[in-house]
Amino acid sequence: MRAPEIRVAPRVPSVSTNVGPRVNTNIGGAAVARTPSRISVTPHVMPRIGVQSTLPSARYSPNIHRACDPAYRGSDGDCLDRPVSSANGGNVGNAAGKKANGGPRNNAPQTVADLRAVPNELVAEIDGALTDAQIEQLARRHRLVRVEMQNVPLLGSTIGLFRITDRRPVDVVRRALAGDASVRSVQLNFRYLLQDQKTAPTEGDPAQYALAQLRLPQAHTLVRGMNVTIAVIDSGIDASHPELANTIADTFDAIGSKEGPHAHGTGIAGAIAAHARLMGSAPEVRLLAIRAFGATANGAQSSSYVILKGLDYAALHGAQIINMSFAGPKDPLIERAVAASAARGIVLVGAAGNAGAKSAPLYPAANPNVIAVSGTDAQEKLFSASNRGNHIALAAPGADIFLPAPDGKYQIVSGTSFSAAFVSGIAALVLERNPSLKPNEVRSILTGTARDLGDPGRDDLFGAGSADAFAAVSAAAPPAVPLASSKDTPAAPARDNTSVSRAMEQPVPSMAADKSAANDAKSPAAQ
Repeated sequence: MRAPEIRVAPRVPSVSTNVGPRVNTNIGGAAVARTPSRISVTPHVMPRIGVQSTLPSARYSPNIHRACDPAYRGSDGDCLDRPVSSANGGNVGNAAGKKANGGPRNNAPQTVADLRAVPNELVAEIDGALTDAQIEQLARRHRLVRVEMQNVPLLGSTIGLFRITDRRPVDVVRRALAGDASVRSVQLNFRYLLQDQKTAPTEGDPAQYALAQLRLPQAHTLVRGMNVTIAVIDSGIDASHPELANTIADTFDAIGSKEGPHAHGTGIAGAIAAHARLMGSAPEVRLLAIRAFGATANGAQSSSYVILKGLDYAALHGAQIINMSFAGPKDPLIERAVAASAARGIVLVGAAGNAGAKSAPLYPAANPNVIAVSGTDAQEKLFSASNRGNHIALAAPGADIFLPAPDGKYQIVSGTSFSAAFVSGIAALVLERNPSLKPNEVRSILTGTARDLGDPGRDDLFGAGSADAFAAVSAAAPPAVPLASSKDTPAAPARDNTSVSRAMEQPVPSMAADKSAANDAKSPAAQ
């Protein structure tokens, strides 16, 4: 009988040099990157948000820092609030090494996008020639659910909202969908937040310090916003509030909700157009009330797809100014819509944001086509939560502002949201004074007449300074018509203004083209 022959192969450990670095964030507050050849230690940079919002579990865009550790940087370069996924599909720093959300293993790092985008949703620009059946085939081909489709004339495109219903990584699906011949572009459905800080109901009629700082009473002796339309893309507005009587010219619900009025949207409308116990910056303006923000467990939020619908509606329904008192990450589709709106001659005003001194620029305010407004307080100091940056155009009151609230009530609120609203109203005064002005000319007048604050000259806190309504309106006066030619010039027809709040028997304020600067200076309001 043959004895059995047993062969034992020598065991030689092998090391793959293709294993990517792994990061353990639980080592003494430092991020340790391990590679086969060396160990390097870098400081662990946690995301910092300058000021805590009072919105329940408010979420800020994670791109609020200029720099972050590589472990905290997504595949598209944005800084995140926690490390990107490791090679085994789990979050880096997960000591147990579990898969994130039970998802499949994937060798490509995944972007943690839940803080800056709606989970599992993609916004795609689709070939407009596709039929409805072909769009359904596109969705099935990529195992997606078509949520909604919208023709957007502002961009000349058809935009679709799609949802991932399985556990595939968003980046993988996004790349696959972008590679389809019938798809022009694909992006995340980014989140946007309203830029308020605190809300407190109140009674009575406290002094509105913003009126004096902005020199609104003097400006209102000349113009009050007649025949100018401002689109307010925000949460729901209480059109029945006495402060807003006969002000809302049109409404559009971009989210199709059945929610009632919201404090933020009502306050923004009041900062622009209040005209009862309070006084807005343009009390005779017309408002397009566009509901784009809906209440959620984390506060009022919106998304790329919904805001795009709001911008499109505003542009198609005669908005001369669009107020955007919200902020979020840089968004390719919204950037295009903003540029298209500016090209149509629409003045765009945006809240700088409430993420504080450490925040990187937030959008859409940081877009060069938008007038970015920071906030000040009653002492004309910078509102502590206000964003800074070289994109800031000017400042306006934004701390402890007394404004209308739903159900006929009032509130005291803070935030660059309301600073932007005041400036939108002042822009309306400028356009009533001189309707021929282009957006860049309106910006130049607002910044050129601003009162310098802080360090001499332009700075990153206040931009050109505090908005000055009276100075801006005075500077916007069109050239006087020569008397010799006035006889041959037919009188301009009266313009319709169906949404004014002024009683019909009251005289319309003069356009003041025939008033000299000396008369302006001698007026009681000016003094």
